[in-house]
Amino acid sequence: MELRQLKYFVRTAQTLNFSEAARSLYVSQSTLSQQIKALENELGTVLFQRDSHSAALTQSGAMLLPLAIQTIQDAEACKAQVDDLKEMLTGELNIGVTYSFSHILTETVKNFLKEYPGVKLNIFYRNMVELMEALRHREVDLVLAFKPGQSYDEIESSNLFSDKLAVIMRKDHPLAGRESIKIDELKRYRIAIPAKGLQARNSLEEHICIERSGLNVCLEINEANILLDIVQDSNLLTMLSEASIRGRDFLKAVPLNLPYNRMQGCVHTLKRVYHKRSAEAFVKMLRDANIIQEIFDEWQ
Repeated sequence: MELRQLKYFVRTAQTLNFSEAARSLYVSQSTLSQQIKALENELGTVLFQRDSHSAALTQSGAMLLPLAIQTIQDAEACKAQVDDLKEMLTGELNIGVTYSFSHILTETVKNFLKEYPGVKLNIFYRNMVELMEALRHREVDLVLAFKPGQSYDEIESSNLFSDKLAVIMRKDHPLAGRESIKIDELKRYRIAIPAKGLQARNSLEEHICIERSGLNVCLEINEANILLDIVQDSNLLTMLSEASIRGRDFLKAVPLNLPYNRMQGCVHTLKRVYHKRSAEAFVKMLRDANIIQEIFDEWQ
């Protein structure tokens, strides 16, 4: 039994489509089918029920799937540990990031690539829920995102900085001179809001129901940077973290007047698993980044 065969099996089990699995693995469909057939012959059981259009796991295939996934994960963790024993940072580092963390990440990525040229960075932008699932399935080594409202028993969240939910607007907007703003005061303005799944939206909905709030919502979008671009070029208001506008000189963030207005920017990692040295080096570099220190100083 080869690790490659298990990888082919897992990918096919996830897609239940031999053609799609072959494309994603960059192999021909005949090669994929031959390897899975060889695995079935070695195990002495059929793993898939096939027809001309689709595939389905047999009982044996369903039993093998979680074992195969664990075996692949253990093999990858073993390789990462051996690489680390070489006393140099090599290999790949997979980082999941929410859209609102883009401006926080840039400085560290540039410095990390310069200091550790042997490490390839793979950075994935998704929403909070998708990233936590990716972390749980070890598709990423760490996640940079605000602390979620729900708890994950297998995930450890380490605070990086504190932030507030704020109303974001152009600096020449009539509300830009305020020290804080109540939700009810926004009803007379047109609002663009982050879509469901983004943490700013989750934090906002801990305090209000958007549908019953009376807010004049004219746009929902799941990409924070595009949302800020739109606000910067219009008279719309939006609600995101205060730190999200760093580097945007034409925007102003005014904190929302809420009973408890605090968002925690965090590094999320899996508990009780081996953490790559490259991940530890990246997090240390991130904590020392100028932008993180600036946010920290503002909260003191």
